[in-house]
Parts: sequence; structure tokens; C-alpha cells
Amino acid sequence: MEKVILYVDDAAYAREFLAKAPAEAGAAGPRQWVLVACAPRMTHRISKWVSHSARENWRAKWFAKVQEQLLPVLTLGDAQVTPVLAKGPLTELTQRLKLEHGAARVVDARRPKIGVDLEPVAPDMTPAGQSSWALPGAVMGMGALLVLANELSE
Repeated sequence: MEKVILYVDDAAYAREFLAKAPAEAGAAGPRQWVLVACAPRMTHRISKWVSHSARENWRAKWFAKVQEQLLPVLTLGDAQVTPVLAKGPLTELTQRLKLEHGAARVVDARRPKIGVDLEPVAPDMTPAGQSSWALPGAVMGMGALLVLANELSE
């Protein structure tokens, strides 16, 4: 049985990702999925207004919603799914899951974000869709300001 560790942070994007990659979701024999859900990060300002238990409750509801959307896609055929909610560094979680489940292929189906560097899921992997550099908004704003100043001076 092939084992696949699938990292997800957006169920809709993951469904599209799996639909585009037939080798990932193909019916090449029985498969065991380890669905690792990476909940969106909350800003540090939220901690002033929301208790730790309320944040954990929100993460649990988000996790249940992601499972509800992805389990029908992943359980096609003889596939089994083991859901995991990610906490802590993803590279450490990947190492722990590989020790626990044996040799497994790692698939990063997290949505790429512009200007945000995604944490790698394994030491030898770069996140999918990740560019080698990101252009911060402040740099773009400064460039626009310089162009505007140049136009006004003419």
C-alpha cells in the first residue's frame, strides 16, 4: 500500500491540485493518505481578544470543515485517510510522520501566497508554487511613488 503525506491549507485549492495531478490521486492500487491540515495563522492582535480555548475551538471547526470537503476525494477506491492537524514546525512533523508511517511520499498541496514564504514541509523540498523571492508591498509602493514624482516633475 502506497503511503502519501498530503499537506493542505485550503480545501478548494487542494481539490483542484489533486484534479490536475492524476498521478497523485490516481487509482494505482490501494493508497493510504495522511491528510495534514495546516490551519491559517492568526495575527498576534487576535490574542488580545480571543482566548486560547476559543482559538483551538476555531482550529478544530476549520479542521472538520477541511476533512468534510476532502475526504470524498481522497477515499475513492481502496484509499484510507488518517487526518492530522499540524502544530509546530512542518519539517519536524514530516519526520515524525515518516517514522510513524514508514516510507511515504510527501505532497505539498498548500495554496501559494504572493509575498509570503511558505514554510517547507521537508528539508529537501521547496513549497509548491514558491518563487525564489517575494516583492514586499513597501518596495512596490516606493517604486510607484518614485514614478509618480518623476511624472509630476516633468
